[in-house]
Amino acid sequence: MEGSNRHLDIIEQLRTTERVTVAELAARTGCSEMTIRRDLDQLAEQGVLRRVRGGAVSLMLRGEAPPFAVREHEAADIKRRIGAKVNELVADGESVILDSGTTALHVAHALAHRRITAIPLDLHSVNALSGAPDVRLLVPGGQMLPGTLSLAGYLTENALRALRVDTAILAVCGLSARHGLTAPDLAEVPIKQTALAAAQRKIAVCDGSKFSRTGLGHVCSVTELDAIVTDDSAPPGELEKIEAAGVTVILV
Repeated sequence: MEGSNRHLDIIEQLRTTERVTVAELAARTGCSEMTIRRDLDQLAEQGVLRRVRGGAVSLMLRGEAPPFAVREHEAADIKRRIGAKVNELVADGESVILDSGTTALHVAHALAHRRITAIPLDLHSVNALSGAPDVRLLVPGGQMLPGTLSLAGYLTENALRALRVDTAILAVCGLSARHGLTAPDLAEVPIKQTALAAAQRKIAVCDGSKFSRTGLGHVCSVTELDAIVTDDSAPPGELEKIEAAGVTVILV
């Protein structure tokens, strides 16, 4: 099992049991106990867990997302395919607001070779697009949220209100016909809402696992979207409800 997959597996175990042992994880993953200890030390540095004798205990609150560095490797191939599909949907010359998050970062990498105006909402995507020769990069101000490096607050909202763009690419932690789009951090909700209000076309991007999750903050209903780009692991019944609401669903 690769390191990033082991980290995700350890986090899932901690969600269930809140305490794990080195011996149990070594047996579960087929890796040596030395490798597991190193994994636990790395996750401890990221604030996911606290090391104890023979194992670790969770430091994550109920419903809390893993650190960005861990989530970046979760469903990475699916996120790359989503990024490639969004690249097909965006035309040269468009202005695009690009939301924060790991899926949005894969979209940023896919768009880096295009001739567009990009407005990224986190510093990860800013960095991914900063060296792109044909991208006109506009960076809104605001408060940087720790961990995710997302931009939020009064300055970010005002910067987005001053814009009228072709497309907003929105990343979400939860998506369903019933609850709409949701986010785990309330500080991100008004940013996402302002980005949607500034755009003529609104596209949500997420892997199939997001359809079984609901975040604390409600962003909007699915009817406010023009399209959703996801993968074929998304529940078919949920996708049917969303399409019935007039939203285009694109599978990768």
